Amino acid sequence: MATIKENLEIIKKQINLENTRILAVTKYVGVQEIIQAYEAGIKNLAENKIQDAESKRRSLPQYINDDIIWHFIGHLQTNKVKKTVGNYEYIHSVDTLKLAEAISNQAQKINKVQNILLQVNVTEEESKSGFDKVGLETNFMQITSLANIKVKGLMTIGILSNDEKFLRETFKKLFSFRNYLQEKFNHSLPELSMGMSNDYKIAVEEGSTMVRIGQALFK
Repeated sequence: MATIKENLEIIKKQINLENTRILAVTKYVGVQEIIQAYEAGIKNLAENKIQDAESKRRSLPQYINDDIIWHFIGHLQTNKVKKTVGNYEYIHSVDTLKLAEAISNQAQKINKVQNILLQVNVTEEESKSGFDKVGLETNFMQITSLANIKVKGLMTIGILSNDEKFLRETFKKLFSFRNYLQEKFNHSLPELSMGMSNDYKIAVEEGSTMVRIGQALFK
């Protein structure tokens, strides 16, 4: 079985690290694997569940907690915003105006400005969260005008498929939509969070700046 360090080296050879950050998704791994990933050079960790992240952070050595950047990538309910804001550098999964407002309000209470990404349901699957393109365009000015959030970019979840052409088209759509929003609203959106273990190479080729990798790193 390959080590985490060996897996990371394989991933790094396949993508342009000047433009893309590797986010280690720790959903299915424990503290020891996180420590190994950190020692291999990972500085960005991503979690799907708040309670799991809290438990792992309490168990990690302080020097690691002080040095890493945490990302929240799971579906976020408004009643969990208080535990999320200020504890993650980025919240990737903001999918409604109501959620953006709740994040901004909580950030104001603790005198923070929270970085967020807006989740777009590019594939228009009913099982997935995220704005459709019309909905995001309609709400974009209201969201970006909120005082205590900073909209840094967009996020999407690709479909589980081996069809490279379809995957590539999905990521192209998000890239083009990001460019459209930037031009229409004169608002910089430097980050594109797209690509996971099965499709990160394609996502990077199509402009991803953050890839969320779990299985390919920790297998």
